[in-house]
Amino acid sequence: MSRVTGIGGVFFKAQDPEMLRSWYQKHLGLPIEPWGGLQFHWRRDEDPTKRGSTVWTIFDGNTRYFDPSSKPFMINYQVEDLDAVLAALKSEGVAVNEKIEEMEYGRFSWVMDPEGNRIELWQPPEEKK
Repeated sequence: MSRVTGIGGVFFKAQDPEMLRSWYQKHLGLPIEPWGGLQFHWRRDEDPTKRGSTVWTIFDGNTRYFDPSSKPFMINYQVEDLDAVLAALKSEGVAVNEKIEEMEYGRFSWVMDPEGNRIELWQPPEEKK
């Protein structure tokens, strides 16, 4: 079973998210969308008909979304079978959040690494893989 198939997103906190988004837009040319981030689109090498994307966004420094981690960042990893990956991680003793969120843009769950980094796992819907 493959586990992680790509980076689904890079998220980090900022004390002044609007200012920082403007900085990245001005100095690095990132096309920040109205929702506060952007998507880098790509295709899979093994099957170029399959598209994917990596989300980049800045969260407010006070967000609770990264909890229980106290770190200022979170990486979202793309997986093909969220249930299988979570079952494997649980069997290996990894701290797995029992909550799974299902939305129009996929299924999500979270785990913690040994240094307290919250990791988001994302199974995109079929058409987004």
